[in-house]
Amino acid sequence: MMTGAFRYLVFALAIVLVRCASLETEKLDQIEPIPKVYSEEEAVTFYNNFNEQIKVYCNRNSLARWNYDSNITDFNLQRKLEEGAAFAKFKKDSWQELIKYPWKYFNDPELKRKFKLSSVLGTAALSEDDFKRLDTIISDMKSTYSKAKICSFQDSTKCDLNLEPEITELLKVSRNHEELRHIWIEWRRNSGEKVKETYKEYVTLKNKAAKLNDYADNAALWLGNYETEDFRDQISALWVQLKPLYQQLHAYVRRHLRLKYGEEVVKAKGPIPAHLLGNMWAQTWGNIVDFMLPYPERQSTDVTPNMIKQGYTPLKMFKLSEEFFVSLNLSAMPESFWEKSILEKPTDGRDMVCHASAWDFCDSMDVRIKQCTVVNQKDLNTAHHEMGHVQYFLQYKHQPNIFQRGANSGFHEAVGDVLALSVSTPKHLRAIGLLEESASEADKDAEREATINYLFSIALNKIAFLPFAYQMDLWRWDVFEGKTTPENYNCHWWRLAEQFQGIEPPVDRSEEDFDVASKYHIIADVPYIRYFVSFVIQFQFHKGLCQAAGQLENNAPLHECDIYKSTKAGNLLGSMLQLGQSKPWPDAMEVITGQRNMDASALREYFAPLEDWLRAENERTGEFIGWEKSDKYCLQTREELGRLKVTTKQS
Repeated sequence: MMTGAFRYLVFALAIVLVRCASLETEKLDQIEPIPKVYSEEEAVTFYNNFNEQIKVYCNRNSLARWNYDSNITDFNLQRKLEEGAAFAKFKKDSWQELIKYPWKYFNDPELKRKFKLSSVLGTAALSEDDFKRLDTIISDMKSTYSKAKICSFQDSTKCDLNLEPEITELLKVSRNHEELRHIWIEWRRNSGEKVKETYKEYVTLKNKAAKLNDYADNAALWLGNYETEDFRDQISALWVQLKPLYQQLHAYVRRHLRLKYGEEVVKAKGPIPAHLLGNMWAQTWGNIVDFMLPYPERQSTDVTPNMIKQGYTPLKMFKLSEEFFVSLNLSAMPESFWEKSILEKPTDGRDMVCHASAWDFCDSMDVRIKQCTVVNQKDLNTAHHEMGHVQYFLQYKHQPNIFQRGANSGFHEAVGDVLALSVSTPKHLRAIGLLEESASEADKDAEREATINYLFSIALNKIAFLPFAYQMDLWRWDVFEGKTTPENYNCHWWRLAEQFQGIEPPVDRSEEDFDVASKYHIIADVPYIRYFVSFVIQFQFHKGLCQAAGQLENNAPLHECDIYKSTKAGNLLGSMLQLGQSKPWPDAMEVITGQRNMDASALREYFAPLEDWLRAENERTGEFIGWEKSDKYCLQTREELGRLKVTTKQS
């Protein structure tokens, strides 16, 4: 094997030979100096200095972004743009030095990986003007989203309904399909529709940045995060593995929606109208569980009423989450976390980005969460999810800056959800006093029915989410690759929604609408396939941790596992978190699971009792599995839709 020193010698000799050969055709004084060949020792010195400087710039940039997202003002926007530009300039200047090092020939694998990951510059590769323009575009789209308000269905003069909490709460409790349709249409009219022209420019600039990083387009750059050539094929294979379970759930839910709203609203074999699923984007369906629970007479595992009765506050919810992590021998939150986080929506009237998020300020000390928390079980799970991000920050804080991230983006999303799988079990909820002991616990039939109810409630959020998470980035990959042009943005979105989710819009749509941009992650430049990955691998992690905790002995079912207070499970999880991105993700996955590939088998095992029950129930009721083509139109203009309606009416 060729040593690093010998590689350097060969590299330098090659340069000399090329220069000598060119002497025959060039004058001596026209020849540029031979580039310096840096040693591996010099590379170490350079990188250590770079690592210290980038922490300072990253900290300042993160503080400016936090200030803007938690208080949307022109002043905070300007400061955010200034710090973002300064950070980009530093990364670009450093990158121009970094690429002079022959890192591909380094002997030290850790140093080689540092240079490899740092050689992808991202949007900082853009010119200063283009970078500022892209940053401004994203900020403007986020501002439009965060400030969007709609008018009440009952009172057209009341036009101050925000997404959080008013609209979200209405979608949860309203069973008036006309009101739900009004909310669905108006949110899209006041959010996504307003940014379509801006989004076109965003796509152009993102692709420009990708090409400057030697990627064909931004889809390729985003996928590069996974360091796997066949990643898209892996995701496609996972969906094939998951689709049968989703279709059974879809068929059961469609039947109950049809019973609720009638055949004229929900067709027996058609896609489900998107506005009826209890969520603005039909991505989770848990809010409609009340009228379709398999065994409604059994005890509900929704502990929201008990949380309210026991005086839970947002702070108490996050303290409860912290206690779970500590019980596993993982880290408590630093005091500054409690001082600086925003755990509930401020009452001072400011505009802010309410989308829940965890923040790392790059100094190995300052970590925070920003969440407009509502006291309910859903937000209790969200609190654990966000605290999972923060726990990851704390576990890898000793790593160099470039390794202070998840093994891949899906890992970061999975960590908190893994704990939520334990937290949401009836066993755990009873242990912390949020769920009463079941009077009929000894009754096997009652126990089985309670299990189906529990798994069904989880599936409405976990399984229903999978096709949505997949199609979000399928749409963007097609857009970045030029397969979907601005003339087809909206209609392509609805083709994917029908194909994967089996849903349809409540009304006909046109390309004057821009429905996909009514979702935060689209306008905020946040890749989404990470959530699909997370929703698969969290069950792999859960199974590995449950085995470490001794919870699966004697064929105990996976869905009953609660790793609370298991230091063995916590130590195993911590050993993976501490790696950050210092190793490729298959190495990190192997630490917990013993596997190196993503696999939905653990997910299917977790939901196996429910899947068997759904299949039998759908057969009993003669439910159609799958869906036929939607009868909703998507045309270029609203004028075309109007003409079509007139023609249809006349005929």
